[in-house]
Amino acid sequence: MSEQAVTTQTTNRPHSNNLLRRDVRFLGNILGEVLVHQGGRELLDVVEKIRETSKALRAEFIPELFEEFKSTITSLNPEIRHQVIRAFAIYFQLVNIAEQNHRVRRKRDYERSVGETVQPGSIEDAVQTLKERGIAVGEVNSMLEGISLELVMTAHPTEATRRVVQDIHQRIATNLMELDNPMLSYREREKQREKLLNDVLILWQTDELRNRKPTVIDEVRNGLFYFDETLFETLPNVYEELERCLSKYYPGEQWHVPAYLRFGSWIGGDRDGNPSVTAKVTWETLKLHRQLAIRKYEEILKDWMGLLSFSTNIVSVPDELLESISADQSEVELKGIDIWRNSKEPYKVKLCYMLEKLANTRDGSLKGTRKRYNSPAELKEDLLLIDRSLRAHYADYTADSVVQKLIRQVELFGFHMAALDIRQHSKEHENAMAEVLAKNNIESDFSALSEDEKIALLERLLADPGKLTSDDAEYSESTRECLDVFRTVYEAQQEFGTGCITSYLISMARGASDMLMVMVFAKEFGLFRQEEDGSVICSLQSVPLFETIDDLHAAPGIMKRLFDLPLYRKAVEARGEMHEIMLGYSDSNKDGGVVTANWELKLALNEITAAAAEYGVKLKFFHGRGGALGRGGMPLNRSILAQPPHTIGAGIKITEQGEVLSSRYSMQGIAYRSLEQATWALITAARLVKYPEQETDQESEWNEIARSMSETAQTKYQDLIFRDPDFMTFFKESTPLSEVGELNIGSRPSKRKNSDRFEDLRAIPWVFAWTQSRYLLPAWYAAGTAFEQFVQNDPAKLDKLREMYKGFPFFRQLVDNLQMALAKADLNIAQQYAGMISDAEVRDRIFNQVKEEHALTLKFILDITGQQDILDNVPVIQESIRLRNPYVDPLSYMQVELLTELRKLREQEGDDTELLREVLLTINGIAAGLRNTG
Repeated sequence: MSEQAVTTQTTNRPHSNNLLRRDVRFLGNILGEVLVHQGGRELLDVVEKIRETSKALRAEFIPELFEEFKSTITSLNPEIRHQVIRAFAIYFQLVNIAEQNHRVRRKRDYERSVGETVQPGSIEDAVQTLKERGIAVGEVNSMLEGISLELVMTAHPTEATRRVVQDIHQRIATNLMELDNPMLSYREREKQREKLLNDVLILWQTDELRNRKPTVIDEVRNGLFYFDETLFETLPNVYEELERCLSKYYPGEQWHVPAYLRFGSWIGGDRDGNPSVTAKVTWETLKLHRQLAIRKYEEILKDWMGLLSFSTNIVSVPDELLESISADQSEVELKGIDIWRNSKEPYKVKLCYMLEKLANTRDGSLKGTRKRYNSPAELKEDLLLIDRSLRAHYADYTADSVVQKLIRQVELFGFHMAALDIRQHSKEHENAMAEVLAKNNIESDFSALSEDEKIALLERLLADPGKLTSDDAEYSESTRECLDVFRTVYEAQQEFGTGCITSYLISMARGASDMLMVMVFAKEFGLFRQEEDGSVICSLQSVPLFETIDDLHAAPGIMKRLFDLPLYRKAVEARGEMHEIMLGYSDSNKDGGVVTANWELKLALNEITAAAAEYGVKLKFFHGRGGALGRGGMPLNRSILAQPPHTIGAGIKITEQGEVLSSRYSMQGIAYRSLEQATWALITAARLVKYPEQETDQESEWNEIARSMSETAQTKYQDLIFRDPDFMTFFKESTPLSEVGELNIGSRPSKRKNSDRFEDLRAIPWVFAWTQSRYLLPAWYAAGTAFEQFVQNDPAKLDKLREMYKGFPFFRQLVDNLQMALAKADLNIAQQYAGMISDAEVRDRIFNQVKEEHALTLKFILDITGQQDILDNVPVIQESIRLRNPYVDPLSYMQVELLTELRKLREQEGDDTELLREVLLTINGIAAGLRNTG
């Protein structure tokens, strides 16, 4: 396999483009060698024939050639077919590696070629803009104090790649990048090629499918992989660059940027619909977090043993350092270490004690003593002491280049590495509360109370210092688990620091009582308390997750109701006058379609912000975006700037999951660029808040047009999804929905209940299945009808939409996301999937409706943008998709054949594990080829 394949470079960089093509061809040739080595020349010839035919069909659809193409696929014997599927799937893995390496290369090439020219979208670009606009130091400091971004890793099952395969990918990436080293000799290049050949061979002989579903702890370790490999090093580098740029443009100021950029996690804390996430698992998760953090600190301090060799025979160190060592000596026992051989090198002695205290911290013992670090602040004090001591004998270069980075790492990662969010469904709290209240003879049927009655009762319970629960009481298993979670959070805050868990998210929050229940349970375990003077101590905030369209409509009223409660208002005050609110992009899209979801989320952001402002509360919006277009997926910097600037308030949180994690954070260079662009976007947004750009007079008119189109789109979407009785049959039979559920990529079930109802289907498999079958329906359906009904053949109205595309950021973002979806959708291939539907009437009626809507949407996108083809505005992505399609297509056709065969067998009460395995391999391959699948 040696296609001149996928490009992600700018079109004005032919040399750069050639380097990517070179790498793809190089890896393709290596894969070809492996195919011959493992399956003989026959295997490679079959793969090449399928690839060439697929490519020819993309260039020009010839019915006879198409029939020959299908015949080739259907005639493959199972053993060859299995290898062909794997060949295409592995090819995409190699192409993705080449593209990621190329992104790093391209950034380096750019920086070399432009010299001191500032790169657009960089941190320096943002700071330079502040300076050029005359923004003073004080205002810059104020902006930096106000910006905040937390990127939250989730275990949502959209990444099909096993950890062992990721490790192989890492080796291939490293060895491929080494080929760019101009110092390599011919023999050294050959050695690199041999390494890559070996890596690809290992990849070929490694099972890409899991034999079992991953456990939650497996998922925790997978998430920590990114902290270990890239983020621990990369995140402080972003801060260092920001401080460098601030010092350059605002000299004379001592800059220490506040911790504005952090990572969090749901993995091990998200129990909504996942019974495997227990209180014990959450505790184990936090222990793993701490173990990694301390291991990283230990590795650095051990490296320092060879660096900080400063001798008192040469320099005089301050008494402060010597006194600290003396205090450690009286408290900390060094096991098997003779420090006196380093007695003239005090930094090494100090490091020995620090390493011993870290080891004692890791095992969780000796709490409250000086034999361990009881908080990250104590470790930071020792580091600051070393920093001051170094500067005292003019070793400031060492302090700046070595010590300051570790200080920043301790500030960012503490002993908990990443803040863990807890999430649970509101109904679980209601069931537990009902049981507790009934056992205490307070209320026999809590669930039957009206919302007003629930609020009144919960408010009274929150104010009552007495306890509702007892360790000795007998509760049902679910209630006991619910209570154990709050106990675990309290104990975790004591053991790992209050920053380890601060947010408790409530799925399907439908009323103020849902948040109050969480606060009452928090009070039970010391996470909320009212002092004698009436003040409130609160270390855990209840965070509503508003997911459906109805939830978004109700959200402002729910928050007002909460803020009207004096005691709850004090809890918000105790959290720094900040309240976190999560908005669900997946379920709102699934509920109302892409146009309506985007519009309703925009409205909700503005209206909830306005409601909070009435009470002087700043909001931190948590955007539950997925990787897929149908779930709000987009580049990180765009997702930040997509928010109206005035709604940023107390900061932003954004979910990062699945293939997004591997594509953004598996390599340090790419991770750095992504976080740098995010920083640029944050500073740009903060500037726009301080100095807003004047709205045009047309803004209100444009908003009204968007509102009317949203209503039209919602009706069109729901007519099909909710009101067509045959729709679920169409969906299940023309996509690999049920088979996706058999792919062991996540510990959580694909449905909230054991139900076939649409309402109980999770948004992730909903989008994943549509992507696999090349419809991508959730990402574009109903937009064409919305445009058509507004325009109604009136050229003036079409011109209005063109004006909106140029001047209305919301509408431009919507249209451009629709373009991406349409470019990846392929109704010709989707029609092959529709052929699996048993009822011809259902198949033809619904598919034709989908096809007409697709054509209508395509027509209006081109009319609005004035483009000849979809994605003419981003030719890099357009070319990438065009060149990927001939490789994805064979996998799609083979998947249809395999699904048809497997389902027929299962209808006859049979099964075939090898057949299922081939289906799952095609799912993996298509996911790798299309990329943003979840």
